[in-house]
This record gives sequence, C-alpha cells and structure tokens, in this order.
Amino acid sequence: MKVVYHLGVHGTDERRLVGVLRANAAALAARGIVVPDPETYRPVLRSVAGAMKGARASAETEETLLDAVMTEDEAARLVLSNESFLCMKGWAVSRGKLYPMAGEKVAGLVNLLPSHDCEVTLAIRNLATFLPVVLPAAKSDTAEVLRGGDLAGMSWLDVVGRIRGANPDLPITVWCDEDTPLIWPEVLRALTGAPPDMALAGENEILSAILTDEGMSRLAAYLAARPPLPVDARRRVVTAFVDKYARPEAMEVELDLPGWDEALIEDLTERYDADLAAIAEIPGVRVIAP
Repeated sequence: MKVVYHLGVHGTDERRLVGVLRANAAALAARGIVVPDPETYRPVLRSVAGAMKGARASAETEETLLDAVMTEDEAARLVLSNESFLCMKGWAVSRGKLYPMAGEKVAGLVNLLPSHDCEVTLAIRNLATFLPVVLPAAKSDTAEVLRGGDLAGMSWLDVVGRIRGANPDLPITVWCDEDTPLIWPEVLRALTGAPPDMALAGENEILSAILTDEGMSRLAAYLAARPPLPVDARRRVVTAFVDKYARPEAMEVELDLPGWDEALIEDLTERYDADLAAIAEIPGVRVIAP
C-alpha cells in the first residue's frame, strides 16, 4: 500500500484540500484510494507518534494503527493530511529556522507504517505572507523577526533539504500555495493518485475564492461544454478567466508588520523564487509548477 502524508504547511489551503478529498471519498474508495476522516486519525497518529518517538513500528503496531485509521480491510493508497505533522503552529518558527525538526518528524511518520511505501507532499508559501500567519502563535521570541531581522536562516530549501537528508529515498512533492488556482487538479491527483480522466467534485472550487460569481458561472459553462482539457490547455483557460474576472480584493495581500518595508518583501520574494528553483533540482523531489 502507498501511504501519502500531506504535511501542510500552516497557512496554506489544507482545510480546503481535505474538504475536497473527503467530498470524493466514496468515489476514490471504489478505486482503492482511502481518504479517512481527519477527526478519526489525527489524534491516533499524534498519540502513537508521541509514544514511538521516531522508532520503527512493529508489525503488530502497524496493524493496530491501520485498524484505527481506516475501516477498509485493504487499500492501494491511504491519504493522510495534517498541517501540524511537522509541529504545532506555535513552533513553525524556532531556533531561527522554519520547522527545525522537519527531517526527524517525517522520518517518524515513515516509521509508523514502515512496511508500506510512503511519500510526502507539502505546499510552501512566500515568507512575506507565511510569517505573518505563524508568528502571532509563536512560542519563541519573534521580536527580531518582526523587525525584519533573523531571517537569514529561514528557507524552504533548507526545510525540504532536511526532509530529504533524513529520508533519502522518500518521494517528495512540492508546490507553491500561491499557484494553487492554476494547478488544483494536479495537486488533488498528486495526493490521491487518481487518473487524469477521473472527474473529482470540487476541482474548480478553489477558483470561487478569487473569481466573481459571473466569472465562475462562465468558467463552469465553458468547461462543461468541452471535453476534459489537457493540463496546459486548462491552465491557459483558467489564467484567462482570472485575468478577466478576478476579484481585486482576492488578488491582493496586505502586509502591516513593523519594520517590514518594500525592499525586504522584494528580497523575500526573490529568495522564495530561488528556493523553488533549487528545490526542483533535488533528486526525488517533484515540483508542481504552473
């Protein structure tokens, strides 16, 4: 069985993603793709992972864990998602790093079901908008970060690199949260392994957050009147509709942090782009890009 852990991260569209996956749970289960209710498995995984402390689970522990998280006797693929797999939100920034225990946490997840093939997925986000989301919950001193300092060691390349270093053979899929309106169907299939020709309820749902009602109605009619489009063609269509029908307020992000000026935000954005390019070069890492 393939076990897919979606790692979040905090401040990305994890709730919407889980909602769409659960809406398709019955159709996916018919194909051997199990997407359990997070409310049933998250407490169990948290408890077992805490008790195991990264150790490799025995066959008996594996069986007990699977019995607790899925009702099916068997599956080809099991999809588990939690934006706090790497840590609770308050510890996302600690020791001057992003998710400092990322490598060890993922290794612990893999060791929960060691006899099965595992892979992980995660969305990343520009630090200029990610840090304002997580810093208010931070358990450590964030005053220097809020002034624009102590950012040198914060890098998504570092996070993915530490996951890869601790799990050298683990397949990893990464995408940018900002790109999700254009790549949403590919993201859903990266998690579920659903074939391209399988229609998934909610494939266009994420666009409702950025398109006007008229734009959504016209896009739905346009897509319904045509056979399923290839990936590149669909992206061109969605881009055209976003250009014409986007809600202005949905396309803007207001940043109001003390000490953060335009030059700092530009620098963070340039580093983000450089991180993504370097992540795409890591062996065994797939980047879903628009």
